[in-house]
Formats: sequence, structure tokens, C-alpha cells
Amino acid sequence: MPTVDMPAVEKSHEERRRQVADAARRYRESAEARERVEARTAQGVPFPDTQQALAARAERILSRGGVPATAVVDRIHAEPLDLPQAHERIIGLSNDLQAANFLSRGARAARTVARISLRREGRELPLGTGFLVSPRLLMTNHHVLSDADFAATCFAEFEAQIGIDNSPDDIARVEFTPAELFLAHEPLDFALVALAPAANSLPPGEIFGWNRLSVRTGKLVLGELVNVIGHPSGRLKEIALRDNKLVTRLDDFLHYRTDTEPGNSGSPVFNDQWEVVALHHLGVPETDATGRPLRKDGTAWQQSDGEDTLSWVANEGVRVSSVLRHLASLQPTPAQRALLAEMGPESGLGGHPSDEAAAGTGTPRPSGLGRAERTAAAGVRARDGAFGGERHLVFLHGRSQQGKDPEALRREWAAGLNQGLTRAGLPTVNPADTWFPYYGDRLAELIGREESVVGTPPADDAEAYERLLLEAATRAGMPDDVYSAEEGLDSAVRKLRRALGWVAARSDLDEWTIDTVFRDVARYLSEPPVRDGVLDTVAATLPDRGELVFVTHSLGTVVGMDLLGRLPSGIERVALVTVGSPLGMDAVNRGLVAGGPHRPRNVRSWVNAWCPADAVSIGCPLRDPRWGSLDQPEVVNGRDRAHDIAEYLGHATVAGPIGRALR
Repeated sequence: MPTVDMPAVEKSHEERRRQVADAARRYRESAEARERVEARTAQGVPFPDTQQALAARAERILSRGGVPATAVVDRIHAEPLDLPQAHERIIGLSNDLQAANFLSRGARAARTVARISLRREGRELPLGTGFLVSPRLLMTNHHVLSDADFAATCFAEFEAQIGIDNSPDDIARVEFTPAELFLAHEPLDFALVALAPAANSLPPGEIFGWNRLSVRTGKLVLGELVNVIGHPSGRLKEIALRDNKLVTRLDDFLHYRTDTEPGNSGSPVFNDQWEVVALHHLGVPETDATGRPLRKDGTAWQQSDGEDTLSWVANEGVRVSSVLRHLASLQPTPAQRALLAEMGPESGLGGHPSDEAAAGTGTPRPSGLGRAERTAAAGVRARDGAFGGERHLVFLHGRSQQGKDPEALRREWAAGLNQGLTRAGLPTVNPADTWFPYYGDRLAELIGREESVVGTPPADDAEAYERLLLEAATRAGMPDDVYSAEEGLDSAVRKLRRALGWVAARSDLDEWTIDTVFRDVARYLSEPPVRDGVLDTVAATLPDRGELVFVTHSLGTVVGMDLLGRLPSGIERVALVTVGSPLGMDAVNRGLVAGGPHRPRNVRSWVNAWCPADAVSIGCPLRDPRWGSLDQPEVVNGRDRAHDIAEYLGHATVAGPIGRALR
């Protein structure tokens, strides 16, 4: 970054020097972990990460179409493989085999990247790189844009690059509007700033596209390659493509070996599916035993030597999930919250799940079924004769499943269950032998798709929503004096937002997920047309005789409990499994059709699995004796996957009872 004689830039230089020293310290302190990774790599392990991380990565690659399905089948079935080997094979396939659209998707992602420049006494001086994360928001480093006043003196330049004919493209200049939104955090070295409309009055993201950030795991594992697009030292746009391996993953930072320059500050770091995994912020210099930076010739570096003489050993990026979690912890104004919500549902900052889009595009990702087919589909039936024809394995999903293919969901549930059955030493199941009632589209149709502001009571069913949220906060230990002194409507809203923040801070779920689950549960319990429509839809895809092994999740545990009171007379007994359930909350079980707590008459056995980090199961274990005798295994789900159905079913303590009930 060029040196400019002004206080804000000098402060930025000093901040950057501190951050380089911190990065070097983190790199030294992670040496032991990095040596273990390198040792495993030397032994021929291509992705020396945990089995949990490999499973999450393989799942995300498949769900995002990262590899052709036919190639996966050929590679996985070429020889017998256990699950970890299969996951490694899928990840390796995604690294080795790139679809023909890899470069065109990369070019599309590159359009979202801009050069940031400063106006100074008639001059324009490049500072760093930024990239669009919503139609109107750009992300860069804190040491590039340190505060709102400084950002107001800067601007973004899109298409600052060499075109396909080797001549410069026309640069599109867009002004910053930090008065609308400017959020920054020095420890994580990020800044998020609003942009003015482009020259044709459109939001910049509608012209250049924008990157959908995701708080979810599974975007990268150790040993995988990354791609970096930016403006090193203020030059026209450049790319470091694929020869860049992830070597260390810390809680908030990634270390990767890539040919980027220190001037690439603020660049997006992509995986091979062009999802942003990190915000590049600086290089990591080689240091001696005392922590002093070294020159390329091995001697101690002095500030007067200049950064081009430093010996760089790696680069450091800020994990995008850490940035999103920090943003979710803030309390912006309503106008700012609306801007953040435009970042999309996977960011955890707002939006609607039905708006899910392909990474890096801002374009909706098509589902496996057309809209008319999805609306008509009530689910998928098991094939005849499964489990002897007298026992039936039924999966009942939770909320936020609209627009999805029931068959794909059934396979996802079966895959999670089979992982747990393998760990329990039991035979696996064929997805075709399972029933999958599907009410996702029907629920979305009944409750509508209006946008919501996290922590604000919905227009309808506000009372039920408030009871749920405040009970959850109380059960999570929030003291009464946090909100008892507040009065008035605005204070009531603040009270709910504090309660939501309290619950989120004591779980692995973000505020948006908790908020939307409680909203949908409240609508289901409070509105008879919603409840009846869901129950009728589920009942259309159920067996009418025999025994049920009934596995339910999240909102599905509430729907399932109501459904047990209206099963066909031919269903003799039920082995019930509830996971990630809110049934332990009084505001939920009292709203059941039969009231609660209670045990349905035909339930012969009941397993209720719960995770302490899952805010939806905050009322578990179920302690009221009216529930009857039940087994309640406490499980530890993966980081950022506390409420995930596949994570729950992957535990032997959950899958084992299911497998034994089937046989």
C-alpha cells in the first residue's frame, strides 16, 4: 500500500504492523499442529483433517454440485471404501476434476472484486481490494478502511482489469456511503461499508454480482487449494489460482501458502466452488527464535528495508464464518439490519431460506423438482416389502425445507442414519425402504414468505413467539433484571432481541436460525389452519398398518406428537425417536392437540436425543414424569452443526435404537 502523509493512513500503517506481528505469532504458535499436518501429508494422506471436517466438506461439495454425480458414483464404487475414505475420495475428485464452467464461474466471481482508492489533494491513490457481499455492501480490511470518515474519502473501482483482447476494460467507479452502514472490527481486521448506486442507478451487486457468504461449515479442509482475486499493490486485477494450499485452520484465521503480495489486502479467498472462505488480510513473515522478522537473505529485517525484502512464509486470511458471527452479535439500527439481511440466509443475518442461491452468483439455485411438482408432492413412499412389510421406518423433517426435493432429503437422512448404524455395528438401510412425508412447501404456503427482522415479534402470533423466546432465554439462565425494567413497545422489542442474543450466545446456533425456528413453531401451534394443513399433508404419505419406527426432527417432533393422536387404526405400535426437539418447553407442549406433557398411548419406546449446544432442544432432557419412561442420550454435535439432522443420526446412541427397532 502506498505511503500517504495523512494521519488516517499512518494509523493504518501502524495497525498493519501490529497485525503482521500478531500473524507471525499465531503462525509460530501453530507450528506443532502444522507439523502434524505435514507429517500426515508426507505419509500420503491428501487431506489431513478430522473425519468430521471431511464429512462436512464432502456433504457440501455434493449439495453444491461441486462434482458430477456420475463421476462420484464411478469413483466411490471403484473399490470398497469406508466413510472417511469415501469423503476423501469425493474431496479429491472435486480438486482433480473441474467442470468446464470452472473458469467462467471464476470470471463471474472476479467481477465482484473492486480496487479501493483514496482521494488526496487531487490525486487518486490505490489502497487495497474489496468485494461485494450483497447488492449494496462491500467487504475489505479494517486496516484498509479504518473508520467511516476515512471511508468517505475513498471509492471503489470495478472492472479495473485487462480485458479479453489485452486492452484495459472501462473502469466503473462507485462511491462509498458509510453514513448508511459502516461496521468494522480491528481484531478480525474487517470492514463492511455501503455503496451508492452505480451510474445507471442500480445497486452495484445487480451489475457486477455478489458473493453469498455462509456461516456454515464444510467449505474447506486442510490440504485443499484456494483461489485469491485482488489488486496487489494497487495494480489491475490479478488472480492466484489453485496452487495455494490450506496448511493451518485456527478458530478465526486460516494460513495458506499462496503467491499473493502484501498489497492484496481485502481480497476474497475462494474454494474451488467459488465460495468465499476467508478475507485475505496480510502475509506472514518468517521470524527468528525471538520473533523478529527476517529478510530473504536470512538477516534481521529493519523497517527501513521495505516490505519487498521480507521473507514471506505464508498468508493469513480471516475466516468468513468468524466475521459473520461477529456481525450477528451486533445490534445495528433497523435500516442497517435490513442492509445486512440482503446478504442472504446462509449468512445468518437475515433473509429467507427460499432465497438460497448458488455461491458467488446471487442467482437462485434450481431444485430437483419444478414448482408445480413440488407443491403437489406430499412425500416419498417406501417400496413394498421393506423390513418384512410389517415394520415401517418413517422420517419426519422440520422447518425450512421448502423448495427441496423429497427424494434428495430422504437420501440425506438415510446417509446420516447409516453412518450411525455403522458406528453401532448394525446393518445399514436402503433409502428406498424409508417413508418420507414432505410438508415443506405446504408449510411455506400456509405461513407465507414475508421477510422478518430478527428478534422482532411477527405480525401474527406475537404472543406465542414471545412466550417461546422468553422461556428459552430463562431456561438458558438469563436473569429477570436483564429486561424487567424496560417498558413500552420499543423496549419490548429490545427485550426480545436481548433474549434472542442470550440464547444464541449459549448455543452453537445463530440468532437467525433460532428466531426462524421459533416463529414457525409459534405459527404451527397458534393457527389451526396451519396445523391442520401440515397434518393432512403428512398423513397423505404414511403407512396404514403395522409398526412404525418414527424418527422426527425439530418442528417435526411437534408435528409428529400431534400426528400420533390421529394415526390409522391399523398402526399397532410406535417406536418414537425425537431429535433436536423443543417439546421440553412448556410453551410448546401445552400447545399440542392433546396438551402436554403426555405420552401417546401407542408409543412403546421413546428415544429423545438432544445436544446441549442446540438451542432448539433447550428444554431437554424431558423431566416431567407425564412423558413416561424414555431414553434421552446427550450427544455432542459438530461445531456449527448443533441442530443438523445428519449430525444427530450419525451418533451410535441415536442410530442404534432405530436399527434394533427395525429388526
